[in-house]
This record gives sequence, C-alpha cells and structure tokens, in this order.
Amino acid sequence: MLIRVPIRRACALATIGLAVLAGCSKGADERIDPDQVDAVEKPQIGACRVLEPDDVAKSSNATKTVACEKDHTAETFAVGPMPGFDDADYDDPQLSTFAFRACSKAFEKFLGADESLVMRTVVSWAWFRPSEKAWNDGARWYRCDVVGGGEESEEYIELPTTAKGLLRDRNDDTWLVCADGATVAVSVKVPCSEPHTWRAVTTIKVGKETDPYPGDRMVEVKSRDFCSDSVGAWMNYPIDYDFAYTWFHEAEWEAGNRRSVCWAKTEK
Repeated sequence: MLIRVPIRRACALATIGLAVLAGCSKGADERIDPDQVDAVEKPQIGACRVLEPDDVAKSSNATKTVACEKDHTAETFAVGPMPGFDDADYDDPQLSTFAFRACSKAFEKFLGADESLVMRTVVSWAWFRPSEKAWNDGARWYRCDVVGGGEESEEYIELPTTAKGLLRDRNDDTWLVCADGATVAVSVKVPCSEPHTWRAVTTIKVGKETDPYPGDRMVEVKSRDFCSDSVGAWMNYPIDYDFAYTWFHEAEWEAGNRRSVCWAKTEK
C-alpha cells in the first residue's frame, strides 16, 4: 500500500521537520543583541544561539550568542558574501536560490553526510541575511545555521556542543527522522531512537540541476514508482508492505531541491 505525501514548504529549510519540546521561551527583548540588529559586518562561524521556529521564519536574526557548551538549538556553520546582488532588492527571490545552493552544500559537508542523508535527519538549516537597514547600507552576506528541528517543529531540540560530523555515524538513530502515526502526513516526526511507525529510508533524485520543472504529476509518479521499489528492497522484498513518499513542488524545485523522500512503515 502506498501513501503519498505532497509537501509545500519554504525553501529555507532542507529537511523533514521534527516536533519536540525544548523548554520555555524567553522574552523577545531579552534575546536580542542590539549590536547585531543592523550589523554590516559578517557574523562569526561557529557561534551558537537559542533559536526558535519563529526566528527562522524571519529574514534576519540578531539573537544573542551563547557558549556552545551551554544549551543551544542552533549553530552557525557557514557565512559568506553574496556576490552579484549589489543592486538587488532586499526581498529578491534569487537570494533564496543563492542561499539554498550555498547552505545546502555546506550543510552536507558540515554534518559529514550526502544529499540523501541530510534530507532524512531531524536537524535542518536556516539562513539569514542582514537587516533591511544594513542591506541598504551595503551589507551583502548570508548566514547558515543548523537548527534542532524542521518546519513542522513547534520547538527545537538541543544540539551537541558542535553539530560538526553529526551524521558520520549513519547508524545513530538519535539524529535520523522517523514518524509516529497512522500515516506520514498526519504523524509526529520523531528521532528514530524513539517509538515510531514510519522511517525515512532513502530519497530519489527526480531531475537534474539544469532541468525545467516537469510538473507535479510527473514528480509524483516518478517518486511513487521509485519509492515502491526502493522501500521493497530496503525491507528485503516482503510479500506485502506499506510505503509513502514526500514530494515537493515547483517553488522548492526553483530553489534547487531535486529529491523526494521515501518512507517505510516499520517499527525498526
């Protein structure tokens, strides 16, 4: 049996979401560093912060940094200039495309994983640009943060002192994403180390980087057919099995994503 799971989401995050609790929020004013608000200079790589889902929905972020040995939900893993955007508007959609390519490649290297594996982890990445005032003052940098959750997360989980190399041990279920529920679409995303009914076991590349978007139907059919075979092989070809697939749409395609996620119904 198959269960299809079409997904629409912002391009800032590159993985399947995780819904968990990470403690109480602080007041908004207490969390902001005035020196970062309209900073023109680039942020520092390796800085840690206590970010929340509402933070990553914003274009810029000035949350205070904390020592990485202390509790935190985000770590900056890449920072760089944005060449070619000197005359661009602050909300130019090409900025997101640029950031997707820059952050997603750096994310794989930072976690020690390939493109398929980073789409099947409970952590994800978010990117930020300067404030609009700093942008108007000439700031042209991007900041990529690994965060302890995804778009579906109500709150983020804590990260280790550093998330560098987090996925090098591919058998560590602590950081791999599973789902607990009747279907993937209505389930809660959890680490695979917790009780679950679905596991994200592989991904399919549905097009080349230079390909135009083939349309929703073509992406869905290709995802369905591949995931049926792939999940069957992963489960050692049982007579009957359930699988699902998460496929994305034109907005994600334009940002650079070319993969769908295959899920197996299993408690392992």
